[in-house]
Amino acid sequence: MKVFFDNCTAPVLASTLHGFISHYGHSAFHIKDVPGLARGRSAPDVDWIELLRSAQDTWIFISGDGRILRNPPERVALRSSGLHGFILAPAYQKNPMHMNAALLISRWPDIEQITQILSAPSMHEIPMGKSTKLRALPL
Repeated sequence: MKVFFDNCTAPVLASTLHGFISHYGHSAFHIKDVPGLARGRSAPDVDWIELLRSAQDTWIFISGDGRILRNPPERVALRSSGLHGFILAPAYQKNPMHMNAALLISRWPDIEQITQILSAPSMHEIPMGKSTKLRALPL
């Protein structure tokens, strides 16, 4: 499985998660490091959604921007993409980066379980609390 981090996340989150999950045969990429995006880091959301949808690999994405679920073009693209997505809770923006990376790694088993159990595309919010369950979001 491959994990995509969009522009609303720090590149260090992708590289930190990659270091942890590569041991399990997975990989993580920040948008700036994904080959095939014509506009690179400036690619609109619908472009990277389409790239991940059309890839032969299994992709999930992590975003720091919950508005992706409210914008009509992105919602349509996400519904048809078959992707599992995870939105970081707004509190992540106020937290130190090293704590965000640690929380994301601690949540990896939950993320992996959701992607294995659910065959249909889904969206979940990754909360700040370690004991709080991931919250399903409407798609």
